[in-house]
Amino acid sequence: MSKTVLITGGTGMIGSHLTTLLLEKGYEVSYLSRKKEPVPNVKVYKWDVSKGIIEEEALAKADYLIHLAGAGIADQRWTRERQQEIITSRTQSIELIARHLQGRPYKLKAFVSSSATGFYGANTGDIRLTEETRSGTDFLSHVTRSWENASELIHNVGVRTTKFRVGVVLSKEGGALPKIAAPIRWGVGSPLGSGKQWVSWIHIEDLCKMYIEALENEKWNGIYNAVAPTPVTNKDLTSQIAKVLKRPLWLPNVPSLALKILFGQMADVVLGSNYVVNDRIAKTTDFTYSFESVSAALQDLLNS
Repeated sequence: MSKTVLITGGTGMIGSHLTTLLLEKGYEVSYLSRKKEPVPNVKVYKWDVSKGIIEEEALAKADYLIHLAGAGIADQRWTRERQQEIITSRTQSIELIARHLQGRPYKLKAFVSSSATGFYGANTGDIRLTEETRSGTDFLSHVTRSWENASELIHNVGVRTTKFRVGVVLSKEGGALPKIAAPIRWGVGSPLGSGKQWVSWIHIEDLCKMYIEALENEKWNGIYNAVAPTPVTNKDLTSQIAKVLKRPLWLPNVPSLALKILFGQMADVVLGSNYVVNDRIAKTTDFTYSFESVSAALQDLLNS
């Protein structure tokens, strides 16, 4: 009998790619969704976090749970209301699931939750950041600490729990890459700010393979930095994209001040520097990357 993976946030960029891989491997996939709209080959269950409602069958039939749901970090300006939504969309949903798991004889074997490299702070310069590095003190750090603390509620009811601090996900379907590549395609691309800020990235294929490995391999637990082995600077990333697209880079860097005026506090997302390394994955697992270099990742994503 095939195993069932229940996903929150399944229709997003990561969830959609992950669903494809899971179905290819013979898993059954189900979603928890605010709108019970049909998804091909997926069973959709409704939940309403604000009302504390979740369809009982969703958890009862799940062998594994992956939590991806959460309001987009860079989708809107960070008003006070938006900041609160970013936090509660990640934490209250886990709290609801934990309450429903409490004291019930469900068969859930593993729980995998997203977090983010923002845990360490929006701008940590050239400091080498491992899973042992302490949390930062800014808004992104607060979001991810709250997210990870909420995930412990699932661990506390006896479910093996893995948390991935995800870096910049490279995908042609969304996220940062299409936004960076678009002006380069038009011949008006350039590095952002100083261009020296570190970008700790991961190809979406490798990220989704990590999620599946964390489900299947009982040795995976706790915190992992979900990043490729080779961080690059913003300037290097921009140059590599231009090289793959065979487009020139001739404009000066986009000034930091202009980005701060345009995006406000949210400019930290693109101007911040994080040199995050994958110590636990490299030293404690047998995980094999399909895309270890950013050039290979970009060739795959931009030429396909």
